[in-house]
Amino acid sequence: MTVLRSAVLFALAALAEIGGCWLIWQSVRESRPWWLAGLGVVALGGYGFAAAHQPDSQFGRVLAAYGGVFVAGSLLWGVLVDGFRPTRYDVLGALVCLAGVSVIMYGPRR
Repeated sequence: MTVLRSAVLFALAALAEIGGCWLIWQSVRESRPWWLAGLGVVALGGYGFAAAHQPDSQFGRVLAAYGGVFVAGSLLWGVLVDGFRPTRYDVLGALVCLAGVSVIMYGPRR
């Protein structure tokens, strides 16, 4: 159950952070309404709260592992939202990052 909870929190954190950054990007780079940037800031705050609820108590470990989730999630966001077509190297890199997440978060501890 702890691994499932952790995975769900990583997914929520990715959605909040990537979505928040995307909203800010839309406002600043794509000349969309300013309030999208405000929503993005709120979403980025949600990312912080999602990450803070991870079962592991070590901030550095959680944030390092989340980096791999961010890489894979960003590519997935690009595919689903922006029509991005990843190369096989993008996919391979994302899989390597997710393998790192697994080792960092779920490897055996003393």
